[in-house]
Amino acid sequence: MNRQEARAFIRANTALHEPPLVPEVRLHLATEVVPIWQMTEEELEKTGLPPPFWAFAWAGGQALARYILDHPETVRGKRVLDFGSGSGLIAIAAMKAGASSALAADIDLFAAAAIELNAEVNNVSLLIETEDIVGAPDGGWDVILVGDMCYERPLAERIEIWVHDLVADGALALIGDPGRTYLPKSGLEKLVSYAVKTTRELEDTDVRNTSVWRVF
Repeated sequence: MNRQEARAFIRANTALHEPPLVPEVRLHLATEVVPIWQMTEEELEKTGLPPPFWAFAWAGGQALARYILDHPETVRGKRVLDFGSGSGLIAIAAMKAGASSALAADIDLFAAAAIELNAEVNNVSLLIETEDIVGAPDGGWDVILVGDMCYERPLAERIEIWVHDLVADGALALIGDPGRTYLPKSGLEKLVSYAVKTTRELEDTDVRNTSVWRVF
């Protein structure tokens, strides 16, 4: 499936909604009334569609986007990396808060298509990267934003090492996380916490207590 076909699939299988914690942003999201919400992993595999992480506004991403919009000085005039971008929510929030540029990085080609569509809806311009950049040299980013990416040990460990290297080179790095298992146990300073409304189809509760952390 090429980028145009992916865009058509997203339009057909999502609806435009505002995430509960970030009503300033509209995204193409899955809901109870659109087919992708009901798709099983087996059905996704048959269609060649990776798990549609891009179709949901995850709690960590919402918290980080909320923090950026409430504290625009964090990104104003700066070059921002939104790693594991998914829907593009955090990168969009960064641009709305005055970032000079925002790179939305996600290896899922469907996510790249969703990011394009969501950027258009929100009238912002984003850079998009689909290569795996974990471990790559500093790309000139001033601010690194990581939303809800600590759900698998190998990935979380790779990200932790890489982000610490970027911080050592002078970048500011923030993580939005609702208490995932593999969030680093040290080297973090909590900045703020939010109660983020979610759904039991995604989480085991209707509300996730979600924090924004600064990496040091």
